[in-house]
Formats: sequence, structure tokens, C-alpha cells
Amino acid sequence: METTAKLIYEDLRSRYNRAVIGKKDLAKELGVSLSTIDNYIHRGFGIPPYKKLGTAHNARVVFNLVDVANFLAQTIKTA
Repeated sequence: METTAKLIYEDLRSRYNRAVIGKKDLAKELGVSLSTIDNYIHRGFGIPPYKKLGTAHNARVVFNLVDVANFLAQTIKTA
């Protein structure tokens, strides 16, 4: 994990105090709406890897903080 990704991970870990976050929290981090996250999941791009907990259409979706930190480190331009 890069230095930038580590810093982002530590920030996310301190704010959420858990290993995974849901769609609502990811939407907040990316600055988009929940429906945008649903569209990204449906289309299969624009979001970090996720796990769907169950087989139902409306099953809970979670994102590992390490994956979110790596995703943000790759998509955010740093000075």
C-alpha cells in the first residue's frame, strides 16, 4: 500500500472505526448520491471492489476500507 493510501486508510479507520463501510458512507466519501453508487454497481465501474452480503436483489453491499483507500489514492490527484 502506498503512503497516500495508508494515510487515507488511517483517516477512514479513525472516522468509521470498522473494517467495512456501506453504500451510504461510500457515497459520502466520494461526494455523490446513493443512487449514483447504485448506478456504478449496476454498470460495474467507478467504485472500489465490493461484497454483496446475500443473494437477494436488495442485499447489503459493503466496501473494505483498504480497497476504498486504494481507490481514493488512485483517483484523487495529489499536489
